[in-house]
Amino acid sequence: MMQKKVCMLGTFSVGKTSLVSRYVRSIFSERYLTTIGVKIDKKVVATARGEATLLIWDIYGDDEFQAVRASFLQGASGYFLVADGTRRSSLARLPALKSLMEDTVGKVPCRILLNKVDLHADWELGTVEEQALAELGPVIKTSAKTGQGVEEAFVQLTTHMLGG
Repeated sequence: MMQKKVCMLGTFSVGKTSLVSRYVRSIFSERYLTTIGVKIDKKVVATARGEATLLIWDIYGDDEFQAVRASFLQGASGYFLVADGTRRSSLARLPALKSLMEDTVGKVPCRILLNKVDLHADWELGTVEEQALAELGPVIKTSAKTGQGVEEAFVQLTTHMLGG
């Protein structure tokens, strides 16, 4: 079975760790835990194109105080750029993170996760922001809390990594 490294990228508190926990362990916690460095999880994914073991690298939040190290990205077969729909400011770093990823590993499959869709009443994004996100790659609205879009996102990315 093939192994594929997937990186989770975005600013702090967008829900990267919660999305991984929802996907790998089917759990959600209201407690906020800051990722220090990188946390690696593993899950086997079945797609129409076959099975793959994902090594999911949950990388600390990129912001003005710390930047993602290129060494964490090396060997990635695909990645997610994660934004928080309730915080417009979480979109600002995504183009730079995409560029860093492409400079480090080349053009590999990517999906944009617009997280916290369960908090749509608090949404700070409109059509213009969502269209700007779509220029970075396919956008999937997700909720780590309810699970909406999470399985779909990982299966889509895995299918694309397997040549689909």
